[in-house]
Amino acid sequence: MARRSILIIGGGTAGWLTAAYLARMLQGSAGASADIVLVESPDIAPIGVGEGAFPTLRDTLRFIGVDEAAFVRGASGTFKQGIRFTDWVRTPEAGGARHFFHPFEAPFQPEGMNLVPYWLLKDQASRLPFAEAMTIQHRVAAAKRAPKRTEDGEFSGALNYAYHFDAGRLAGLLAARAKALGVRHIQGTLAGAMRGADGGIDHVVTREQGELRADLYVDCTGFRAELIGGALGVPFVSTRRQLFADRAIACKIPYESPEAPIESATIAAAHEAGWIWDIGLAGARGLGIVYSSDHMDEERAAALLAAYAGPAGASGRSSRLIRFEAGWRARQWERNCVAVGLSGGFLEPLEATGLVMIEAAVAMIAELFPHHGPIDAPARRFNQLMVARYENIVNFLKLHYCLSRRTEPFWRDNRDPGSIPDRLAALLGEWRYRPPARFDFDLDVETFAFFNYQYVLYGMGFETDLGPARGAFPNGAEAERLFARIRSYAERAARDLPSHRALVAEIDAAR
Repeated sequence: MARRSILIIGGGTAGWLTAAYLARMLQGSAGASADIVLVESPDIAPIGVGEGAFPTLRDTLRFIGVDEAAFVRGASGTFKQGIRFTDWVRTPEAGGARHFFHPFEAPFQPEGMNLVPYWLLKDQASRLPFAEAMTIQHRVAAAKRAPKRTEDGEFSGALNYAYHFDAGRLAGLLAARAKALGVRHIQGTLAGAMRGADGGIDHVVTREQGELRADLYVDCTGFRAELIGGALGVPFVSTRRQLFADRAIACKIPYESPEAPIESATIAAAHEAGWIWDIGLAGARGLGIVYSSDHMDEERAAALLAAYAGPAGASGRSSRLIRFEAGWRARQWERNCVAVGLSGGFLEPLEATGLVMIEAAVAMIAELFPHHGPIDAPARRFNQLMVARYENIVNFLKLHYCLSRRTEPFWRDNRDPGSIPDRLAALLGEWRYRPPARFDFDLDVETFAFFNYQYVLYGMGFETDLGPARGAFPNGAEAERLFARIRSYAERAARDLPSHRALVAEIDAAR
């Protein structure tokens, strides 16, 4: 059987992660079944937005053979335990800010007992916030402690976690691993793509290498989508009616001192027309403001970002504007071309969905890869799964906006029922009478679990009324003992786990 050829157009995180993953899957044995080439233009820098990941990245790195310590050192990596949302619920009053936490740990659930109804039945005025009541991770992250110790071993720890990282350095790390796995790297600037008689891509043309041919072309050309959109003309499905943000300004700022604590969570701070991300790397903070150009101009956005950065960001801060439209290609696998990363779709970096969608796409390509027969045999199933994932992520992101009680026009527009997807509106109606449950979601097309919805739903102050069904939950005394145990464990963990900066420094020192 002839070996198939795969040509990846574009580098960056999408291109190099695709290359490394496919090489590990298809070239990782003596019976290698595909030749993989990545062509990358030396003139195009990667976007690098969203320097945060989902916990799935641990399994991905392990699979392709990148050890955790090398990742932390090579990508300026730090540990992420969730997202802290500041001022999303209400417009802040002078001198005050309110926040809620979305941790990666699932709510504590002892065998045979679900604590969520008992939290819902507690007095709203005196109960702890949902995440603090249900998991120890709230306290650990708030104390800027790490989710693990060095002796815990790679990709494991006391608490569930993901990473923050420098996107450019991550791409370099992935490139080195892909090449070690047998991927051939060539420099070339795409000049065009020619279609064949069957409507697929016959070959691509590069300025430096001339014509290049393959069985399968992977479009990792970013927002330009030069193959899937430009050459094949697959239409773009916009979600602007549901998600209004279409601009971001990104920058990095130094810490006030080399010993400054490192946050162990992404901070997402709401403003009048969107939100600001604040990511703690080992040597700097990555900041960015996401906003809707229909509700705010660039000058105002830049001023808000500068005010947030404060004196530490006043000198040496360089920023760049990124224009985007939320949505995806109607078909991300078209004939002999499949789009991965920004070329396939993009939703704002809230909840770090960009990288997790790259992981989902490349895992499906690898699993469904046709070793013989029509190269587009998996296209229909791939497209169904990817579009469903995007649609479900839109529901989850919209949840953060439509429950807000902020008073600015951007937030009022987000509460307009016409902007809320039908599926989300139906679930919100059900959740008035019961909490989100695992049977609400199809795991094959979901990025987020039912408890992720619980954290955001109840962090945003949504009310589920179980009062009339109080008698169905008779184990209140036992629930109180368990809530007290969670508080005790949280205090111990926040005391015993190392500081986040100390863990990163220890890993860096063990070169």
